[in-house]
This record gives sequence, C-alpha cells and structure tokens, in this order.
Amino acid sequence: MPKRTPEWERAVAAGARGIGRPPAGRREHRVRFWEAIARGASTSEAAVEAGLLPSVGVRWFRKAGGMPTLTLAPVSGRYLSFTEREEIAVLLASGCGVREIARRLGRAPSTISRELQRNSALRTGRPEYRASTAQTHADRRARRPKPAKLAVNPELRAYVQDRLAGVVQRPDGTAAGPQVGWRGRTQGPRKDRRWGTSWSPEQIAGRLPVEFPDDESMRISHEAIYQSLYVQGRGALRRELTACLRTGRALRVPRARTARRNKRFVTEELLISERPAEVEDRAVPGHWEGDLILGTDRTAIGTLVERSSRFTMLLHLPPLQDQHTAAAKNPALTGAGAAAVRDAIASTITTLPEQLRRSLTWDQGSEMAQHVQLRLDTGLQIYFCDPRSPWQRATNENTNGLLRQYFPKGTNLARHSADELAAVAMALNGRPRKTLGWRTPAEALTEYLNAAA
Repeated sequence: MPKRTPEWERAVAAGARGIGRPPAGRREHRVRFWEAIARGASTSEAAVEAGLLPSVGVRWFRKAGGMPTLTLAPVSGRYLSFTEREEIAVLLASGCGVREIARRLGRAPSTISRELQRNSALRTGRPEYRASTAQTHADRRARRPKPAKLAVNPELRAYVQDRLAGVVQRPDGTAAGPQVGWRGRTQGPRKDRRWGTSWSPEQIAGRLPVEFPDDESMRISHEAIYQSLYVQGRGALRRELTACLRTGRALRVPRARTARRNKRFVTEELLISERPAEVEDRAVPGHWEGDLILGTDRTAIGTLVERSSRFTMLLHLPPLQDQHTAAAKNPALTGAGAAAVRDAIASTITTLPEQLRRSLTWDQGSEMAQHVQLRLDTGLQIYFCDPRSPWQRATNENTNGLLRQYFPKGTNLARHSADELAAVAMALNGRPRKTLGWRTPAEALTEYLNAAA
C-alpha cells in the first residue's frame, strides 16, 4: 500500500477516485464541433474539423437532438484552461514547485495549489497530475444541472402539450386526419403526418402572457420547449411530439443547411407592380393571396390568405365528372383546371362581406386563365406576380408551408373532404401569430368586422 502523505489525503478528500471513462473530446473540441455545425457543415465534416472521429460527431449530434449542449462563448480567463494545465504538468515533471509554476503562469499560488489538490489523478494510489484527467475533473465539477421547468410544472407542461398535439376536429366535433404512429424519426415527404393543433413553440411562449397575465409560473421561452423536445434526458415532453412541429423533424437541423415554369397570359397592367400601395402596407383588410398546393395524381387544394389578418380559407376542388374517360390522358382526380378554380374561388370569397373582397394576387399558373370572368363574378381586382418570384406572395407561401404539415407532398389530396379542409383552416385561424401581437387570425378579422359595423 502506498504511503499516505498529506498531499494524498487532501487529493482523496477533494474528489473520489474512479470518475469513469473520460469523454471523447474536451470542451474546446465540442465548441469547434458545434461552431462548424452552425456554419452548415455535415456532422461528419464538423467532427473532422474538431479533430474527432466522424462516429463521435454523429453520436454527439443525435444525443443532443441537433442542439448545442454548451455555450459557444469563450470561457472566462478566471478559470484554468487546458493549455495551462498542460504547462502545469510539464513544470511539475521538471521539478518546479507551486510558487514557481504560479509565477510562470501569472496565477496566484493558491490557484495552483487548489488545482493540484482537486484534480490530480489517483488511480496509481498516489497523486499524479495529468492535464487530461485534471480537465475532466474540472469540467465535471463545473456542471450545474437543474430540472427542466416543464418537468416540475405539471400545469405548464399540460398547456404546452395540448397546444402542440391537440386534436383537429371537424365541425361535428369528431377527430379529423389520418392515424399515424411515431417511428422515432422524420416521417418523410411522401407519408401521411399526424394532424394536431400544432402551435409552434414561439406561438405557445408568446400566448402564455396573454392567457395568464397574472401567473408568472406560466411562462417559458420557446427555446426551452425545443430543448425539452429534442434533447435526450430532459424528461419533460415526449419525443414523439416533435411530429407535431411544422417540419416534423426528430432532430434540429441548422438553418445554414437548408425553376418553375410559368405561362405569360396576363397583360402588363395586371402585374404586381400595378397593385395599389395600400396592399403593401397591410393597413386595409380585404387583399388576398392565393395558390394551389399539389399532391399526387394531379390532385390539388386551393389556398386563400388575407394579407392583413393572415386569415386562411381552403378551396375544395371536387373530383371531375369525366375523370375515368378513356379520352383523357393522365386525367386529374380533382378539378384543378381554370374553370374549377374560378368557381371554387367565387363560391368561397363571396361568402365574405364586400369590404373584404378588394384584390387577389396569384402566380402566373394556367389555373388562373379565366381571371377575367372571376373578376366579373366577384368584383375582385386580380394581380399576378412576376415570373419565378414566389416571394412576392410571401404570406401565402408561408401558409402553404404550414399546410404541408397536414397535406404532405407526395400524398393524394383528393381524399380530403370539404369538412376536413374546414377543420384544418379552423386550426390555422386559431393559432396565435407573433406578427399579430399573439392574436389569432380569427380574432384579428373579427375585430376589423366589429369596428367596421
């Protein structure tokens, strides 16, 4: 048995032996890894850049849910760095004392003394200072774990889960949408997805002060919700709730990772450049943007979004009567032709008061070839975007992205009834929006109608 010196006793008292296997990389490796991820590098590329094996990077990324597990800010100079610990080990091996090491490093002697007492290796039975072992001790001691807010507040957790995964209901109160199981990863672009109320974490966090203005315990940041969903071991929200996010991703993907042909059948005076200025500032409701979202077998659903309130209406395009005729080549299952789209828009938009029917902006797709007749039927002024410029209908494009959570690409859209489309529109119009001060589109439109009455 080795001699029990005072130094050995102090080292044993400061930290128990057997800390387990050291991690695959130090803090600086993790910082370099997550910085590379943030720049858009793949997991393997980021691992190699950080000086690690690609398999280590994959393990880190999956375990963290795609979210950095540490702050990327530089560590305060108050604490010893790994470089300084290496110098301490070299100077100790050369026979330097504590005060000499402190003088060379520009540190207080008490700092070096505490470092040797707390972070020395003990596996050999006597204190031996190794830089890697000392850094592992220091990193482990610096952890300050605390329970997640959603784990200790059942009422807040229930509110968040209900807004994420609440049931979408038909007008008769029954649940709408396909039954989809959780597979532990992204469902895929050509698969059915679970239907839910699907508020985003930012919408949930922004709505809490509106519904609970006097209850400070009902507060949480959107980032805390994402961490509870993505990071393993947080223990607050079920991992399968990630399927209710708009992207449906089981892992967070860094933002940095992530030609359409048209027909020029419109005249110059109908282009978006001729649209009145009041449309741009969104001050006056009644200006709409529209488009089609497409599915397999040439199926489609029409979308209309009001620019001021973000109120959404969906156009049900029923099956064509002659869809099974032999003369038709690749017949469409739904009426996505010009006449069917014109009739669907007219029948839907005329249910609104006249002051909410001012203009409609569409792309230059052939489905709007009968825009002249549509203008006569509804009184809407029709305007068209420039070629290959979907950002000119940004509100509608954003809404189409939200709708893809319910109607994924590569699925047959003809199977959805008008009642189901109404249920989805009701769900979207019931979501609070940041741009509306966390009011819902339905609330914003109702306020305008009440003020105009």
